[in-house]
Amino acid sequence: MRRLTGAALAVALCAAAPPAALAQSDFSSAGTASAHFTADQAAAFSKQIETDLAGRGVRVAMVFRLGRPHDKMPPGINYTHGAFWVYRDIRTAAGSQPGYAVYNLFSGDGKAWPTTQSRLMQDYPFEFARGSAVDDVGIIIPSPEMQRRILAVIDSPAYQGLHNPSYSLIANPLRDAHQNCNSFMLDVVAAAAWETTDPQQIRADLKAHYRPSPVRVGPLQRVFAPMADARLKTDDQQGGIVTATYESIAAFMKANGLLESAYALNFSR
Repeated sequence: MRRLTGAALAVALCAAAPPAALAQSDFSSAGTASAHFTADQAAAFSKQIETDLAGRGVRVAMVFRLGRPHDKMPPGINYTHGAFWVYRDIRTAAGSQPGYAVYNLFSGDGKAWPTTQSRLMQDYPFEFARGSAVDDVGIIIPSPEMQRRILAVIDSPAYQGLHNPSYSLIANPLRDAHQNCNSFMLDVVAAAAWETTDPQQIRADLKAHYRPSPVRVGPLQRVFAPMADARLKTDDQQGGIVTATYESIAAFMKANGLLESAYALNFSR
């Protein structure tokens, strides 16, 4: 698995927008729609993802998208915003029908709620695909037993209990000060794998078995990051900046026998 190796200039961290090397705001904000896909294309891509997962008999998948072009991102960051896709009966105005519901963690937009806070929200594949700026998504399919366990966590009070609303774009998954979408998903996976909802136990188990992705930034960047964007919190970092990524989560699950497969799925235009 490739590691995060990207870094932005210190001056970029003092700009109004977060630097590409660290930014996840494109991917973890509610209501974000990329101009990359038309509505029809987003619908087609979301249906392609659903068909792929259903064809594999997947009940719970972890799907990751990217909110800006790949060439605008540093090496090692292939996807950022991740969400659980759960196959279940979905209630519609016309009744109930089977399909995939998407379970996200979103940061605020500064209007509906603060950018430094997150909420757990459920939407659907179309909204997920509409937020992508590239023609592919990253998919992690947990083992059948892990799918069962993750679904049990999602459908229990533990799911809300694992959520920390203090949002950081580069949350350290080995500490419990902040979360982003990927570190929250990792906590859910850990709770399912070790069948515990104790935050201290989850943190101890992750420290023993999970290697987060390093984000290589200089000391000036670390000092000035919070000044550039309130979501760039670094007080949970120590001796270097690390965060959860598609790559490191997939590697952790593979190493611990929790993974069925991990792959990229390209939109068939």
